[in-house]
Amino acid sequence: MGFGELLGRALVIGVGATFIFDLWGLLLHRLFGTPLPNWALVGRWFCHVPRGKLVHQSIGDAAPVAGELGWGWFFHYAVGVSFALATLLIGGAAWAKAPTWPLPLAVGLITVLCGWLILAPGMGAGIAARLKPNANQIRLLNIAAHTVFGFAMYGIALLIR
Repeated sequence: MGFGELLGRALVIGVGATFIFDLWGLLLHRLFGTPLPNWALVGRWFCHVPRGKLVHQSIGDAAPVAGELGWGWFFHYAVGVSFALATLLIGGAAWAKAPTWPLPLAVGLITVLCGWLILAPGMGAGIAARLKPNANQIRLLNIAAHTVFGFAMYGIALLIR
């Protein structure tokens, strides 16, 4: 598989799986009233990183950034594509031609750790959202959503193989 094909597959799988991840969150919001992610605050956090600020007491108190909502959505999907690319690099051409579910599920679950160990502390929620009053609910929702992301990567890889 050439570099262009690899990137093309990563783009389709990553965008598709991230979109399904978002649909999952919307479904939970509509059925159970779970809060939707605030992508503006995620965008604010990402935009502060190159300015040397990785960890905030509360990202809501950090200086707003022009276009932070757009940046949040962009980075959300860029991270999804990055994890799809990682899945393809680990699995190689053989996995791309005959996808199996364990690899994307494992990658999906590893993405939970990125949120727990990088994003949550960086935004002021502590490791695995431990500083939030509903930390266990957040953790459970994170695991469920990222499991959906992993299985979505698998399903989309099957469709485009």
